[in-house]
Amino acid sequence: MMRYLLLSILLFAACAKGRKQTDTDKYDLITEKCYVLRQVKPAAGDTTAAAAQQQQQQLAAYLEQHQFTRHVAGKDSLLFRRANGQEVIIELPVPQDTWEAHTIIVFDPQKNPLFVNLHKGTAQIDQYIQSK
Repeated sequence: MMRYLLLSILLFAACAKGRKQTDTDKYDLITEKCYVLRQVKPAAGDTTAAAAQQQQQQLAAYLEQHQFTRHVAGKDSLLFRRANGQEVIIELPVPQDTWEAHTIIVFDPQKNPLFVNLHKGTAQIDQYIQSK
């Protein structure tokens, strides 16, 4: 009896491990430690856009100092695949303003993605890096 129980547990574990993962064709698949940006065309003379872009660049430089690489989103549908196989799908909405257009999403395969608030600075990034 114990042997059958052990075999059924092993079979269940093998089936669970072999679960079909999400079809990635319609998603921008992200599996590495990186930060994700949208492709934004700068608007000439727009001071709000210039401020948002400057803040985005400062935070991007800070992330690169912490070994995060740049990933420009190729699609508005993102699939973050964690190291443990869990997947997080994020559909980026159409930006409602300049600040949303300059959104940064930080991803470490050991964690869930983090939407960075450009107005809050590096403290939120430090907290994300230090969390387990």
